[in-house]
Order: sequence, then structure tokens, then C-alpha cells
Amino acid sequence: QVQLVESGGGLVQAGGSLRLSCAASGRTFRSLFMGWFRQAPGKEREFVAAISWSGGRTYYRDSVKGRFTISRDNAKNTVYLQMNSLKPEETAVYYCAADINYSSNWVEYDYWGQGTQVTVSS
Repeated sequence: QVQLVESGGGLVQAGGSLRLSCAASGRTFRSLFMGWFRQAPGKEREFVAAISWSGGRTYYRDSVKGRFTISRDNAKNTVYLQMNSLKPEETAVYYCAADINYSSNWVEYDYWGQGTQVTVSS
């Protein structure tokens, strides 16, 4: 079992920045792919970014490339999502997820946090 707890969400103006954190406990963190997903009201959950166990491979949805950065600190069992130049349409609940394999499909992930709200005002 893996327990994931997100933090760092909040209200920010368009063009602003937020840094999300996801603290993991339980199963060996460093063996897991970690991903960030988001879900806006009435919309499907969508992939945002993912990172390999070593941090050597990262993946992003096209719309966030160059603005978001995913990273991890295996010594702290924590994964981060630095979000810059945020847009109002990126308002959503952001979720941290973990699995032994990489996927951009949320149904493939076994472990989930409770989510943290990110609101971007125009």
C-alpha cells in the first residue's frame, strides 16, 4: 500500500505560480512512477506530468510543456509539481498518483491522493 498526501494548492492570479507537493508513505517510494493529474468540474481527469523512479525520465502533456516542472526527492519521499504561468482554464483539483509503470492514462494508476484545489483567477 502507498499513501499519498498532496499540498500546495490555492488561489492564484493568471500568470502566477504554485508549487504542489505530494508526500508518500508505505511501499518503497523510489520504485514507483509518480504522476500528476487534474480534474475540472464536469470534465474528465487528465494527465499533467509524470516522472520515473530515478527522476531521469519526465513526461508532460503538451499544453504544460515549458511551464510546469515535475521533480522528486526520494530521500524525502516527495514529488513536486512547479506550475508557472498558470491559466484560468487550469483551475482544477490536482491529484498525485503512483504506480509501478508509467502511463498517461489515469485508470492505470493504483494509488491516489485526495487532491488539492488549484484556482486560477483571470
